[in-house]
Amino acid sequence: MIALIGLVIGVTLGFVLQPDVPLWLQPYLPIAIVAALDAMFGGVRARLEGIFDEKVFVVSFLSNTVIAALIVFLGDKLGVGSQLSTGVVVVLGIRIFANAAGIRRKLFGA
Repeated sequence: MIALIGLVIGVTLGFVLQPDVPLWLQPYLPIAIVAALDAMFGGVRARLEGIFDEKVFVVSFLSNTVIAALIVFLGDKLGVGSQLSTGVVVVLGIRIFANAAGIRRKLFGA
């Protein structure tokens, strides 16, 4: 419940304050969001399977986000940022859909 309240407060503040993302950070934000979504879906699946651990979730959330951003940063420095960004999105997208399938199976038995 606390997480849901925090989410509502965060979204409301985002709409009211309309913060600007610095130009240098813009290439990394979508990747960080996809990495965070991967961790979130993994956490929901783990909760439904009864194996959720808060410490594992936090470490997964932070490490996924940082590693994905570092991969894109390295790609930018090597001049292949868009290719590595696409690779990160594909890999994390596969994991998100795998977790979504696990959630669907657990909730609906299908």
